[in-house]
Amino acid sequence: MDRMRASSIIFLSFVLVASTSAIDILKLLEKESDFSTFRTALKDSKLADDINNHGSSITVLAVANGAASALSGLSPDEAKKLLATHVLLDYFDEAKLKGLAKKDKPSTVVTMLQTTGEAQHQQGMVNVGVLKSGEVAFGSAVHGGGLDSKYIKSVTAQPYNISVLQVSSLIEIPDLSPGAAPKAAPPAEDDSDEAAAPSPDDDGTAPSPDDEDPTLSSPPVSGDSPTEAPEAATEKTPEEKPAHGEHAPAPAPSAASRVEMTLGAGLVMALASLFA
Repeated sequence: MDRMRASSIIFLSFVLVASTSAIDILKLLEKESDFSTFRTALKDSKLADDINNHGSSITVLAVANGAASALSGLSPDEAKKLLATHVLLDYFDEAKLKGLAKKDKPSTVVTMLQTTGEAQHQQGMVNVGVLKSGEVAFGSAVHGGGLDSKYIKSVTAQPYNISVLQVSSLIEIPDLSPGAAPKAAPPAEDDSDEAAAPSPDDDGTAPSPDDEDPTLSSPPVSGDSPTEAPEAATEKTPEEKPAHGEHAPAPAPSAASRVEMTLGAGLVMALASLFA
C-alpha cells in the first residue's frame, strides 16, 4: 500500500509540474485586451500551435492593437511568416534583454522563421541594440535593416519557458514585412521597328544620317582609298600621264585646222609662181 501511495504521489507531482510548465500563448494573452488583434492573428495563422509545441524557452514580441492593424491586409500564410520573426528562440526578460543589447554592436537572435527553411538572407534573424536615446530596439538582421521596433515593457511571463514583451511596431523584414517595397518588374522587350531606332546622343538629340556613316558626306581620309571610285579617276592613259623626263606630245590638229593649212600652202605656191 505504501508503495502504491508513493507512486501515486510521484505521478501526480509529475503531472502538476508538466501542466504548470506547458505553454499556451493564447491563454497568456487572453486577459490582455490591448493585444486582442495580435492574439487573433496568432490563432488564425496557426502560429500559436507552433509556439505552444516548441518545447523550449521562447520570447514573443507582441504589438498593441494599433500597431497590429497592418496584419489585417495579409493572408494567413503571409501573417504567419511575419509573426514568426517576432518569436525569439530564447527566454528574455527585461533584465536579460538590457544585458544583451549593446551600444557599439547589436546582438543577433534567431527567430522561429529561421526553423521553417523559408527565410532568405538572414530574414529569420533580428538584431537587438541600443538607440542613441538609450532605448532598446529590435530590427531585421538583413543587410541594410535598422532598429525600427522599440522595446516598451514586459507584458507577461512564465519563467523560464515563455516571455511576452511589448514592442512599438512590427519589425520591418525586407521582402517579407508589410512595409517592404515590391521588386520592380523587368522592362518588357519591344520587337517593333521603333526598338531598332538609333539611340539619342548624350545631349539628348538623335544622331543624323551623316553621324551614322561618315562616308556619306565626308571625303575619305588621306591615305585611304574610297570604297567606289569612277574608272576615269583611277586609271591614267599614257597621253594623260607622260613618262618622267619626256615632253608631252603635241595634240593632233583638228579638221578645221588642216583645211586652213592646206589653203594657206596653196596660196603661197600661187604667189610664188607669179613672181618666178
